[in-house]
Amino acid sequence: MSEPDIALLPSRLSAWTDRPWKLEDMGANELSALIWRERELLELVVFKLEVEQLLLTTGKTKWLHQATTEIEQVVESLREVGLARSVEVTVVAREWGTPENATLRHLIENAPAGPWAEIFSDHLQALTQFTTDIKSLRDANEQMLRAAARSTQETLAQTTPEAGVYTANGESDGSAASARIFDRDL
Repeated sequence: MSEPDIALLPSRLSAWTDRPWKLEDMGANELSALIWRERELLELVVFKLEVEQLLLTTGKTKWLHQATTEIEQVVESLREVGLARSVEVTVVAREWGTPENATLRHLIENAPAGPWAEIFSDHLQALTQFTTDIKSLRDANEQMLRAAARSTQETLAQTTPEAGVYTANGESDGSAASARIFDRDL
């Protein structure tokens, strides 16, 4: 353990004085807590994507920008937690004698005897499921947005004035034009 890590021990240990933790579990506890936070944020992304999908399905596109902004805010929080997790993975990797750039799967394979392999396996399984759900929702939402954009383009293409028909005098025949109704709420 490095000197900066040792300097942090009193503050870390004070948070855990009610249980007899081993020193080597400190980094693993911190890492697990960060992964729990990441799981919560990923679950929130799934929720926000489902809200976005409902807005697209019902045609309530006026709120679509707000839903997208909220997703971006959660993704920014995920970046911050991901950075903190990377730092903590380095600490745990050092403690467990694995390369500092270890993945969660690599930590699971090299976990010491005890509950950590199972705990991190559960985290990995949940993170994988959230990632699959997010990809599926993202793809479905993107498909709906593309269909809406295509429909809008087709509607706008139909609004361009037609070449029209001319009368025998060379004047434009106004009867060829037709009325169009637009839904301004879109």
